[in-house]
Amino acid sequence: MNASHPWSAERAMTIVESNRHLRGALLPILHALQEEFGYIDEQAIPLLATELNLSRADVHGVVSFYHEFRREKPGRHIIKVCRAEACQSMGANALVDHIKKSLQVDFHGTTADGAFTLEPVFCLGNCALSPAVMIDENLHGRVSPDRFDELAAETRTNPQAHQQIPRALSHKGHAQ
Repeated sequence: MNASHPWSAERAMTIVESNRHLRGALLPILHALQEEFGYIDEQAIPLLATELNLSRADVHGVVSFYHEFRREKPGRHIIKVCRAEACQSMGANALVDHIKKSLQVDFHGTTADGAFTLEPVFCLGNCALSPAVMIDENLHGRVSPDRFDELAAETRTNPQAHQQIPRALSHKGHAQ
């Protein structure tokens, strides 16, 4: 589950202070801010520029360059769908179409009820069990549209219910 806190300039300053000594401190600070708040608030741009002696354009450029940084508060749960070739060859494009229609959002969008944010990723490292989807930090393999609907429903009603470890391969190389 996405456990972010509301934006706080005071908390942001604490994060800046605890990381400013690092070489190339901007990236570690941005990662820490996103971990704390779930996104990079607009107020963080001038704050970081001032505190790190950078221009606002420099900070904005870094935030906008890296797709991992969000500029808006995400949903309570983050759904990442693998877009790599292995997953595409196993039906990920149809799965993506189904997910977008089911959630009524596009990539980087959040559902109207704030439950889910949908993100594309270009490899989840689960190629043998493609197509792969990650909900929060839980990886799921061989996700069909029906299985996605089950996972989404379980996540809405019981955020811990969807946790699944992909099935291991037996000694003969077949899925168990």
